Amino acid sequence: MHTTPIQLRFNDIDQMGHVNNAVIMEFFDLGKSEYFTAIGLPPEEGDFTVMVVRVEVDFLRQIRYHDRIQVTTSVDHFGTKSLAVKQQVVDVETGESCANCRTVMSGYSRTTQKSAVIPDTIKERILRYEGVEEFHA
Repeated sequence: MHTTPIQLRFNDIDQMGHVNNAVIMEFFDLGKSEYFTAIGLPPEEGDFTVMVVRVEVDFLRQIRYHDRIQVTTSVDHFGTKSLAVKQQVVDVETGESCANCRTVMSGYSRTTQKSAVIPDTIKERILRYEGVEEFHA
């Protein structure tokens, strides 16, 4: 699992006095970007990358300006050409989950501009980073 601390900014707050849900989606994107960089798959390098094809989010509680939050990110499933990313925005002080996200991402070749099989080397990096030998259904 990867953890990304989030620094809240004044412009993250909407007229209701809490972090706007659209901004929370940006937190999830930042967590995914940092996760893939940590495993050695930076989003801007190489032919192979992953792209978002489905996102499911549960917004569980409001986030206020002075809350200390972080995003946790992990991969919990592989298909042949896809993987599933599980994320949470967590209140650092209480451990309470503020939002949960599950994202399905497709392997993608920049050269062919088509979906691509996830290379075994990428799967191995993720499994090593997650500290598991394989994912169980």
